[in-house]
Amino acid sequence: MNENTLTGWKPVSRPSSVSLRGRTVSIEPLDAQRHAAPLWEAAGGHDDLWTWMTDGPYTSQDAFRESLERKQAAQDAVFLAILPVEENQALGFASWMRIDTANGVAEVGNILLSPHLQRTTAATEAMFLMACYIFDTLGYRRYEWKCNAENAPSRRAALRLGFSFEGVFRQHMVVKGKNRDTAWFAMLDREWPDRKRALQCWLEAANFDENGRQIVRLEAFQTG
Repeated sequence: MNENTLTGWKPVSRPSSVSLRGRTVSIEPLDAQRHAAPLWEAAGGHDDLWTWMTDGPYTSQDAFRESLERKQAAQDAVFLAILPVEENQALGFASWMRIDTANGVAEVGNILLSPHLQRTTAATEAMFLMACYIFDTLGYRRYEWKCNAENAPSRRAALRLGFSFEGVFRQHMVVKGKNRDTAWFAMLDREWPDRKRALQCWLEAANFDENGRQIVRLEAFQTG
């Protein structure tokens, strides 16, 4: 049998608007009515957060809420609010998008992390929970991360989380009137067990001191 033959493969289910909870963060379906105010308080006025997004920035809370309503109603993506346990309010959001159930492929994208959420354990655990759902619950074969090729922080984040760089798609998109070359990253189902183990080890409470600072970097738990 050809090594590329898939025995027993069946199309997977589409991700649902689920609620997920970890040690430091909870994730729930994006709800513009509930989440617009805390998200605006956390992200409003920080126009730099929208530099690499396909929408924004927004000049008023009403306009921002309307954008969340469109995201909530989207048929081509599933948007989730990110709520750190300590604050217990939405400080960011992310989505599963470009969902291909026939081939078992989905992308994590449209990630907005307010300054309160950036570079936190909760942000990393949110990405971990979303990956667990895609691989462990739904059985996807491939999980993608894409960003503007000039977005260095996003590229570093993808590598840190265990995604592999696959190349740059030149002139891939036109975003806000500008050309976008897209850096492409992905993680496969056969790679996930090692990536999951590394993330679980890093997220253990024992890996953080009394001030919440990491003791061992995530990269140190990764085996390749």
